[in-house]
Order: sequence, then C-alpha cells, then structure tokens
Amino acid sequence: MLHRMNDTPTDRFAPWEVLSSRTALRDRWINVTADACRDARGNVLDPFYTLSYPDWVNVVAITPRDELVLVRQYRHGAQRRTLELPAGAVDPQEADLAVAAARELREETGFVAPSLRITSSLHPNTATHRNRTHTVLALDAERTAETAHEAGEDISVELWPLEKVLRGLPEGLLPQSMHVSGLLLALQAAGRLDLRLSPPR
Repeated sequence: MLHRMNDTPTDRFAPWEVLSSRTALRDRWINVTADACRDARGNVLDPFYTLSYPDWVNVVAITPRDELVLVRQYRHGAQRRTLELPAGAVDPQEADLAVAAARELREETGFVAPSLRITSSLHPNTATHRNRTHTVLALDAERTAETAHEAGEDISVELWPLEKVLRGLPEGLLPQSMHVSGLLLALQAAGRLDLRLSPPR
C-alpha cells in the first residue's frame, strides 16, 4: 500500500491478535516475551519475540565553550570501545526524565547543568523493542561533581567541539544510531542546527 503525504491514509491493517504469551527470559535488564500472534491477513507468527527494557535517556550536554560532553567505553555488543553520549536506563522511581538525565550525566561524567529539557522521545526499534529512548538537552554544563561508575563502566570523558562532532558523524564518530538522531534533534531544538530541506541540485 502506497500513500503520499498529501493523501489521507487509511490503515486497513488491524493490530495483531495475541493468541498466547510467555516469558522466555527475564533478567535484571531485560524481559524477553514470546508471543503467538495472528496478523491482519490471518498469518500466525509463533514465536514472535519482543524485548522489554526500562526506558533509556541520552544526554546532549554542551559546555559554555561549545563543547559536547562525550564518553568512551567498551561496548560488548560492538566488541570495541565506542564514543557516545552520556546515557543510561531510567530508574523505576524516576518519574521525571530530566532527573534521570541529570543523574546519568553526573554519574558518568561529573558534569552538571543548570537546566535540562526533553527534546525527543523515540522508539529504538518499533519491530521488537517495547521501550523508548529520550534525549535531554543540558546547556552550560560544567564539571563540578565526582563520577560514580558502576560495574562494567570503564568510562573516559572527552570534550569535543560541536562542529568537529557534526563533521565526524558521516564517518561513524558516534556509532550508536539513537545517539546520532537524538543529538541532531537536540541541536535543532537548541536553535543550533537547521534541518530544512534544500532544493534538489
């Protein structure tokens, strides 16, 4: 089914019917559910796995010197050290995402910011993930606190000029895709980046 933006879309596909559901794996960070589903055309998909994590928060922290606060750490999925935004899971008791972002920023980097605001809330993977990832903009960030790294967090903090970060994105400077999208939307919200489309050449 093809729709152009000027069309009025009609979604004839109903949500899948869940015939049965069981927990395949539950651990401290993840809950894997195996569903037997019937799609809108009558096909049965069994098992169809979905992953439930806590919501995640990413922090775009910019210093008064126009530097982006980044962390470098080993990531076992990629099996290498990668450069990323400060980020982490939202604790169950943290109803305010800005509070969660401030905590992650402080624990991972020692930086604090006078104000934080949410600039995007996206699904990391609409096919299989049930959680969302939230990006929080933290302006005028300064290093005034002690870090508090958890087990598995061998983190080094790096300050990168914003312009240099943007130049490096096409080459994979930040290999985490959710961090790239969150960063661009946060910079747009801050009035630092224009995402308007230019005419075709």
